[in-house]
Amino acid sequence: MQIRRLGTSGLEVSAIGFGCMGLSHAYGRPVEKHEGIALIRTAFDRGVTFFDTAEAYGPFVNEELVGEALAPFREEVVIATKFGFDIDPTTGERRSGLNSQPQHIKAVAEASLRRLKTDRIDLLYQHRVDPNVSIEDVAGAVKDLIKEGKVKHFGLSEAGARTIRRAHAVQPVAALQSEYSLLWRGPEAEILPTCEELGIGFVPWSPLGAGFLTGAMNETTRFDSSDFRSSVPRFAPEALKANLVLVDLVRAWAQRKHATPAQIALAWLLVQKPWIVPIPGTTKLKRLDENLGALAVELTLSDLREMNDALSQINVQGNRLPPALLAMSGR
Repeated sequence: MQIRRLGTSGLEVSAIGFGCMGLSHAYGRPVEKHEGIALIRTAFDRGVTFFDTAEAYGPFVNEELVGEALAPFREEVVIATKFGFDIDPTTGERRSGLNSQPQHIKAVAEASLRRLKTDRIDLLYQHRVDPNVSIEDVAGAVKDLIKEGKVKHFGLSEAGARTIRRAHAVQPVAALQSEYSLLWRGPEAEILPTCEELGIGFVPWSPLGAGFLTGAMNETTRFDSSDFRSSVPRFAPEALKANLVLVDLVRAWAQRKHATPAQIALAWLLVQKPWIVPIPGTTKLKRLDENLGALAVELTLSDLREMNDALSQINVQGNRLPPALLAMSGR
């Protein structure tokens, strides 16, 4: 397994991580617990050392799953989790809005430590920027947790460049996690240059475009109401049909490189910067192996320029998130 360093933080992880959300949350029916544990442990056996979860996934059950799965080799892996949504700690009910009050951050961290069966969180992200709490106070709360040894590194998710700079001035940000893929290239304009300047690693979530870039969807694809993609504008029928031109491009490159579309999508991210670490998720062993196979796909800088030229001619239709979540991003 190739190893990458997230910026200048010193945090070293496998070049491809494992996004654990889909095992418990957002993509319809969760997997059985024993199946999730087996898949996470197989990922570790394959060389994956970077596992991503959050209190909001479930809520709570994904952290419990990850904690149990990784307990036998806790010292050999990096666990990332997140705080920031207003969730009832007793019932798990998602209350309206966000909550990054310092006392709430510290309470969530304590609960996450228990669920993850660990004495420290390797990377603690703010899940979404809370407009009602200054980012300096958020960074200060995580700084306190780092001083106490309960957290190793501080991260942000879906934050804007100005917020990143303000947070970084209080407590160095090790990694930014935001959506980035062939389907959504928004971070290229301002976020990636900011990360490079400040020495911050970048962790693309949904690197396969929520499954779109695997080529598994077509113009007749529809999602059950329990699947969050049913509310995503870019997967609405007309937008989905229009966006398939992007899949055609990825398929063409897959043929050229003797790879799969998913491997091309991940290889494209890996070649962008050496401090980018995508975290694809899956519930299937064959997809896990396919994703890790992206590390063997060679895309040259010439390939990258050619691909990007073609991508610039494609206008992706539909917003990337439902309105409520979109409003929380880029602050």
